[in-house]
Amino acid sequence: MPLEEWPSDYLVALPRGISRHVVRFIQVGDDIVAAKEILEEVAVGEYRLLTELRRLGIPSVEPLGVVLGRTGPDGALDPVLLTKHLPFSLPYRALFYRGVKSETVQRLLDAMVVLLARLHLNGFFWGDVSLSNILFRRDAGEFAAYLVDAETGEIHARLTPGQRRHDLEIATTNLYGEFLDLEAGGLLDESLSPEWLVRTIEERYHQLWNELTGIEEFSDNEMHRLEGRVRRLNALGFDVAEIDVSTSADGRKVRMQPKVVDAGHHSRRLMRLTGIDAEEHQARRLLNDMDTYRAGLPSNMPESVAAHKWLVEVFEPAINSIPAELSGKREPAQFFHELLDYRWYQSQREDRSVPTEEAARGYINDVLRQLPDEELGTLATGSERELANKYDPSQGYADEGDEAPPHDPWEDEANDPALPLATGFDIEALRAKAAAKAKKTDG
Repeated sequence: MPLEEWPSDYLVALPRGISRHVVRFIQVGDDIVAAKEILEEVAVGEYRLLTELRRLGIPSVEPLGVVLGRTGPDGALDPVLLTKHLPFSLPYRALFYRGVKSETVQRLLDAMVVLLARLHLNGFFWGDVSLSNILFRRDAGEFAAYLVDAETGEIHARLTPGQRRHDLEIATTNLYGEFLDLEAGGLLDESLSPEWLVRTIEERYHQLWNELTGIEEFSDNEMHRLEGRVRRLNALGFDVAEIDVSTSADGRKVRMQPKVVDAGHHSRRLMRLTGIDAEEHQARRLLNDMDTYRAGLPSNMPESVAAHKWLVEVFEPAINSIPAELSGKREPAQFFHELLDYRWYQSQREDRSVPTEEAARGYINDVLRQLPDEELGTLATGSERELANKYDPSQGYADEGDEAPPHDPWEDEANDPALPLATGFDIEALRAKAAAKAKKTDG
């Protein structure tokens, strides 16, 4: 039976991006599977590409298989590509609503730029970069982007500058159209013009790419800048496996360039110490809390032992305190990140150090209960507008009334005007910070 004719008993209503193919979400036991009808050659090719991306550690959906040889009463049917639904993920249209803050849009674009740079570092030419082909997950105060559609992709040993430039041109064309669509629907803040958004995406991409791969020269008495470069890359969430360093003929100039750059610096450390699988910004936040906790333990205690104590005495009790009916609100690492923010604000208000256990109870009752359920990606669609077809969100809304956007206390708090928020990758600030720290260390 063609996917578009499947009875709703087999389907799950989830928001998704606009697709040129028929896509449905299917309940299979306790799992949810995304099914997409496409031609056999495309289905098999995309399955292989997604498998390779997963092997390379690129954030992308997990391929499960391709169903071939489908037939119906009227003859042969197109094959179906099956991928695993990414828990707690949302398409970009579920994150755009009337009144969405410009800072939220900035964070979405930063996540997309990081994903594109990671793909290009691994030799992947996307060929169809767009917000519709990306899923977003909350990552502490930021977002993490996952590739969903790879049917036009190609994997090479290394991309040429021309291939990267072509991918970026495709991205700007597609994104400009998507931003115009959002603007026409009244879902784009008046301060965010489509032209400016496309231009800033290009600027952010080039900034990040230069930081990841650029050649830097300095004098022989500025060797601290080599360590500073590594620290800046770590701050952006990347590991440096090797740096190519050469000196001038007179030995007075040093030239360096990262040779192998890999993402996931903090998430790998957290996984190694605790077994917690988290996004990069979440991992950095959890590691900071772990290091603070470790400062109160004997100084000779091994890091692995301290990490285990933090896991069983701080993290797990907080996660286990979440009532079963609220478990779909946030995934564990994101919950703990938001709990840390709540604990800090509570401690400031009460002028005391609020214990994590007490803060967890307060956060659950004051904030978590009010948040929309995101485990299945349902961003309070019932409190916004009614979908014309809840099994095919790409058909749009039945009622275009101007209802208030869903209230999200975390977004409001994260976008507090009193809190400093970067509008992009502030490379100069990272460089200045690294240089100042190196100077202090030398002194």
